[in-house]
Amino acid sequence: MQEDVFQMYLEEIKEIESCDAAENETLLRQFREGNRAVKDRLVEGNLKLVLEIVRDYLGRGVPGGDLVQEANMALLLAVGEYEEGIFEDYVRDKVKDALQAAVEDQSREQEAAEKVLGQVNRLKDVSQEMAKELGREASVEELADRMRLTGDEVREIMKLTLDAMSVVGN
Repeated sequence: MQEDVFQMYLEEIKEIESCDAAENETLLRQFREGNRAVKDRLVEGNLKLVLEIVRDYLGRGVPGGDLVQEANMALLLAVGEYEEGIFEDYVRDKVKDALQAAVEDQSREQEAAEKVLGQVNRLKDVSQEMAKELGREASVEELADRMRLTGDEVREIMKLTLDAMSVVGN
């Protein structure tokens, strides 16, 4: 689904004519003079520039549609914040910063999810092992002691497991 949205976006922007440097300068001057109506053309005319940058970030863990959304938001902000210098360079920097942040956020979320999954699997294994040793279910405190965690941490892992099971079960 996400890739379908990305492909539709690619098709839509094929029809849009890009701004060249001269048009950007004219539009930026008009925008700074208070003509807010030119903002749409300024944004629209730089969508292909933004898409070029997005292509460099494909395959880094963030869906293409999400990358486009982040890049377009950065473009909107760049238009509103731009003061001086080469506009295209300013847009590139803003978009790259936004996309890099999105990739890093996704990576952190993935690492956190993997850590939680590892804890859940470890709790399951330790719980089964202790049940065999003790001939009964281990208490939260016994599990915590074996796993070198606090009772609250073990309860949190158990809660995550139950929450995940209720989502899968529904």
